[in-house]
Amino acid sequence: MHVSTLQRSPSSKALLESLDNTSDPVTFFEVVTDPKWCQEMDAELQALEENGTWKITSLPLSKQAIGCKWIYRTKFKSDGSVDKRKARLVALGCRQKFGVDYWETFAPVAKMTTVRTLLVVASIQQWHLVQMDVSNAFLHGDLHEEVYMTLPLGYAGFGQLVQPGHPVSAEPQMVCKLEKPLYGLKEAPRKWFEKLSEALLQFGFTQSRVDYTLFSNYTRGSLTAVLVYVDDMIITGTHLDSLSDLKAYLCTHFHMKDLDPLSYFLGLEIFHTTQGLFLCQRKYTKDLLAETKMEHCRPLKVP
Repeated sequence: MHVSTLQRSPSSKALLESLDNTSDPVTFFEVVTDPKWCQEMDAELQALEENGTWKITSLPLSKQAIGCKWIYRTKFKSDGSVDKRKARLVALGCRQKFGVDYWETFAPVAKMTTVRTLLVVASIQQWHLVQMDVSNAFLHGDLHEEVYMTLPLGYAGFGQLVQPGHPVSAEPQMVCKLEKPLYGLKEAPRKWFEKLSEALLQFGFTQSRVDYTLFSNYTRGSLTAVLVYVDDMIITGTHLDSLSDLKAYLCTHFHMKDLDPLSYFLGLEIFHTTQGLFLCQRKYTKDLLAETKMEHCRPLKVP
């Protein structure tokens, strides 16, 4: 079945059009004059400060600070309307040194085979499918290593709004001493997954030995399954009440956002039809072609 021939609902069509017609900015200087994106950067910095992510201090002579950058993403609701714009501060973990800034880094992520299998089973059994996102997931972990990071672009000090000319160079040795894991750090995914796994196991879930990101719970004839990919998770099961109980439990431990019925996950566009689920990667393919400057290349039929 081709995506153009699929009988989609009006909301699915709107979502597809939104994904096709939206491109996210890449650099800080592209968005610093846009009030909407500045508000998102202000919200990100406020969340980081309130969580005690760092302390501003001078850089010790024996230490070297890693850099950081802003990442911008637009997220949509299942009906195609803009859900939110997300500005995320990411540390340049590629500058970290093993044995100095980090030790263990391994953290499992969901296998695409597991994602497809879970979706197939949920579609055949007509299970409920929802998606949840964790706000600032990595900040829930605990950082034990001593890591220093340069001041973010636009950062003017604690509680201050983003400003184009900051950070100023008057005190070039002032840096952020990280107290909590930040996106981009090599050890951050491991710290977060440990925290989430502990919470799910305490709620009665069992961790799969085939794919460690898959958790399941069978209680009183009700089956609930959770598949985790970093800070995104698919939740499915036989009874809606069990899903609601799990979501309420997770919200008491983490800052969670309910993204309604599953519609977009790991580059997969998921459409709910009367015949089941239809998956495609239209946006992922178009973004890949745009990144390699091949949007206007001639198509070629392949087996």
